[in-house]
Amino acid sequence: MLERFKPTYMVESIYQITPGQLKKHGVSAVLTDLDNTLIAWDSPEGTEETLRWIQTMQEHNIPVVVLSNNSRERVGAIARVLGLEFVPRAMKPLQKGFKQAQSLLGFPKEELLMVGDQIMTDITGANKAGIRSVLVKPIVDSDAWNTRMNRFVELKIMNELIKHDPEMKWRASLDEPVK
Repeated sequence: MLERFKPTYMVESIYQITPGQLKKHGVSAVLTDLDNTLIAWDSPEGTEETLRWIQTMQEHNIPVVVLSNNSRERVGAIARVLGLEFVPRAMKPLQKGFKQAQSLLGFPKEELLMVGDQIMTDITGANKAGIRSVLVKPIVDSDAWNTRMNRFVELKIMNELIKHDPEMKWRASLDEPVK
């Protein structure tokens, strides 16, 4: 039962993921959650670090698509500033948004990687869709009101995962998968 919540990787920040790591693991494109994964949830645009990471991915021909449960207006406004394709109202953890993103990219799911800060939406959804996943720490400690309940439940799930698998630890790169 706990396996559906288990990420393939646990990396502290999306910015630690490099094109070299992605290529080494056969990843052709990245799906990323928006709030508290790519940018702070209360930030209208990305930081210099965000822009550098996206530019690095683009220079290595690795498409990045924002996959968010937020509205088209919110996600679209930020994605346009960042120069990224996006799938709004993804309904994670349902597979709808993952299938849309895969169709948009044209890669098989084995070549995709989902990066997100929430176990119950990002990781569970990726697992259901058969896509490898990376759990990252939230960029900021605060959350929007609609995320706070998930965080409470996720803490309990994470504690159970760690209890059953002590290898569930934060890593510095994709080269250290969760066992």
